[in-house]
Amino acid sequence: MGKHETAHIVWDWNGTLFHDNAAIIGATNAAFAELGLEPLTMEQYRTLYCVPVPKFYERLMGRLPTDAEWEVMDDTFHRYYAEHRTACELTAGVPALLAEWVSAGRSQSILSMYVHDELVPLVRGFGIEPHFLRVDGRTGPSGGSKAEHMVRHVSALGGVRPGRVVVIGDAADDAVAALHVGAQAVLYTGGSHSRASLEGVGVPVVDSLEEAVEEAQRLAA
Repeated sequence: MGKHETAHIVWDWNGTLFHDNAAIIGATNAAFAELGLEPLTMEQYRTLYCVPVPKFYERLMGRLPTDAEWEVMDDTFHRYYAEHRTACELTAGVPALLAEWVSAGRSQSILSMYVHDELVPLVRGFGIEPHFLRVDGRTGPSGGSKAEHMVRHVSALGGVRPGRVVVIGDAADDAVAALHVGAQAVLYTGGSHSRASLEGVGVPVVDSLEEAVEEAQRLAA
């Protein structure tokens, strides 16, 4: 079989391939401080986080942020994150996992809600870009859902049928986006969501990316 007849993984970036939890929680708390909100622990964040992001803020504020508040918080978050992501690394074992997947005759890509023009050089800087058919980040405003981005991403993959696609991510929204295009999903507990919050989605939940890849092989068989 050619690559397009076998399983294709669509990887999430933040919290999945890229272990940036420390930068994420720091940026979130910096954004909260702008409105006088109390900081969150990582455990609280993983329990409460949801998308779209304004709904996450609503859980903490008791209301949706105003447009002006959202603009301030969003700008603060991205400014802080850009400064602190430089200390973050790929999740342990990622380079070998990606290389092994390709060497087995399978394909993979990245779809992230991180801004495209910053995502691509970041992926390239880790030396892993050649392992992917596509690397797609967000090109529109922040705060939305991943589902429509997934439609465009899978369509751009060409000969990869949605039924052979398995999305691996760390958030419920990754599974929602997968189901939206007729793909399958595996959720990883090492990122932005707690295991308890992921288990309610109804897709396999794993504690390592090695397990996620094994599950992807099984699902696409």
